[in-house]
Amino acid sequence: MPESASRPDLSRRRLLSGAAAIPAAAVVVAAASRPGTAAAATAAAAIPVSGTLLLTWLGHSCFRLEKDGFVAVIDPGIVAPANALDDADAVLITHQHGDHFLPSLIAGRLKTRPGLPVWTNKDVAAVLDGSGATVHVIGPGDAFTVGGIKVHGHGEWHAPIHPDVTRVRNTGFLFEDRVFHPGDAYTDPHAPVDLLFVPEFGLFTKFGYAIDFIRQVKPKQASPVHDTGLDAQGLAGADGFLVQDRTPPFAPGTGSPFVRLPKGTPVNV
Repeated sequence: MPESASRPDLSRRRLLSGAAAIPAAAVVVAAASRPGTAAAATAAAAIPVSGTLLLTWLGHSCFRLEKDGFVAVIDPGIVAPANALDDADAVLITHQHGDHFLPSLIAGRLKTRPGLPVWTNKDVAAVLDGSGATVHVIGPGDAFTVGGIKVHGHGEWHAPIHPDVTRVRNTGFLFEDRVFHPGDAYTDPHAPVDLLFVPEFGLFTKFGYAIDFIRQVKPKQASPVHDTGLDAQGLAGADGFLVQDRTPPFAPGTGSPFVRLPKGTPVNV
């Protein structure tokens, strides 16, 4: 991807310490308050409907999926809510970094849900060896079902951070052939996507890469994740740069609606 990109002013950035439903694109689009800013997410809490997928963004890269009463949680890390796994029937983990995978959360859920099933790559599986979890090792190209939720694995490696930083395995997840969470990577699933999660701020991210990622995948809607460390001004600047339409002098336009999901509010996708 291109190395040069204009960045908005992101003040007081703090790096993380430690290692047949409603189409997703139509869920929460509202008019932007001014040119160059992302549309606000204003959806009311959705009600579970049989056979549909209910998604709740829990913050950063963690979210909850529910289908027909079965609950799967993706990437419960150090910034996930402490109760993120309280009712989890299964867990999926893209990679081993602490903001996506906190072993103590898994251990806590295992006390009330012995044998908790976890789907992840072999690097994370090695960490969970002997934990009591039922670990299913998956990788790029694998198709599997988690409690009736169809999942395809895409990608193998975390996006580069620096030549001196060892890359770890990273598996993105495409859910129900329409919702794609890439983990910490810019993997193109080479499939139609209704809702694309876009990493916004981290050691590996670059806004120019995010622009090209959205343009290449061409989702019906893109939504930011991996944004811990940005204050309100930083979030506004980042979201404003990743808008659908070209907005001089900085935002080049992605071609897809960019909508911040309401944290903690379930939406049908």
